[in-house]
Amino acid sequence: MLVLRGLPGYWAIIPQLALWLLATPHSVLSVKHSLDSRLVVSSEWYRRLFPATKLSKKHNQKSKFLTSENGFRFATSVGGSATGEGGDFLIIDDPHNPTQINSQKARNKVIEWFEQTFVTRLNDQSKGAIVLVMQRLHEDDLSAHLISSGGWELLKIPAIAFEDKIYNIGINSYEYKKGQILNQERDQLAFLNNVEQEVGVRNFAAQFLQDPLPSDINLLALEDILYYEELTQGFEYFVLSWDTAIKVSEKSDYSVGTCWGVLSDKFYLVSMVRKKMSYPTLKNEIEKQAQKYKPRHIIIEDKASGQSLIQDLSSAGYSNIKPSKPKLDKITRFASVIPLFQAGRVFLPSKSVFNRELIHELTTFPNSKNDDIVDSVSQFLNFCKELSSKTPMRIRIV
Repeated sequence: MLVLRGLPGYWAIIPQLALWLLATPHSVLSVKHSLDSRLVVSSEWYRRLFPATKLSKKHNQKSKFLTSENGFRFATSVGGSATGEGGDFLIIDDPHNPTQINSQKARNKVIEWFEQTFVTRLNDQSKGAIVLVMQRLHEDDLSAHLISSGGWELLKIPAIAFEDKIYNIGINSYEYKKGQILNQERDQLAFLNNVEQEVGVRNFAAQFLQDPLPSDINLLALEDILYYEELTQGFEYFVLSWDTAIKVSEKSDYSVGTCWGVLSDKFYLVSMVRKKMSYPTLKNEIEKQAQKYKPRHIIIEDKASGQSLIQDLSSAGYSNIKPSKPKLDKITRFASVIPLFQAGRVFLPSKSVFNRELIHELTTFPNSKNDDIVDSVSQFLNFCKELSSKTPMRIRIV
């Protein structure tokens, strides 16, 4: 996805006089890009193309380097300061943090930084140019904000073409046929289909097709849920996942505990408790479930009443308590485990007393009234993903 405003004709003719400001998601990446650019300008092939462009020996830093004619490239990060700096060309590269994209506050922070800080650094509003290069992450990200405001040109090239389209690039043109894959030498349709299964439909639509789904569309589709009737063999081990509430009033959240049976790389929901319980009752319920299933792990969110539960249960001799400290928002946490459902690794019971609440909440989130079941489910599945990433690879030599 490329969003541009202003394309002055002199920008490729006199690069040593141009003033460039470039912003990346964080300072480490901005410095890396700056060093890469300096290597390009110093290369033999670049000097052949632009023999008059020479780097200044007086000012040659990692984040800012000058030419002998006082043109410069200045690197900053999204949200960073560019006080005192101005440029003829402003370039932004992937301004959003994917792990925070579902936070409206985080999205607005990027947009406010662009409007209040970055865009004001353009030296000449009539001749200068601003370029935003990014993958789409959300229907309300920075690119959507700029496009809706008008005055911007959009270059959108999905990994798979939606329709026949011709891209005019200078004196040449590129024809992109419906269903065609953008990089046919590297990607195959089967590969992209596998990627979609791994990252989920929502992430694939945004990042690969540059067409994010509306936020009011629920994350998990009913057809993505698999069920089991009965098991023909036992589980390798059990895991309890608890999302606990702190109050028991009519408007308070539920405390939800889900019990999962793990068999190879598949996860089976065995039982679920969903109640509004006082602290003593909640603690007794967790101990009851622990005695019944003898789980390898008991995951409890480390906040509010969960903090007291972790301490009390650990003191009572439970050495299998796994405190969970989520760093991401609820939507991102659940969205990250949708691919496990779509890959056929999560199974729910076909018949149970809790199926109505379970299926309803899973398939209506994030637009559902309650999200306690979702929190317990995503907490368990994310725990398993993290556990799997830490397990060393076993190599067998035959």
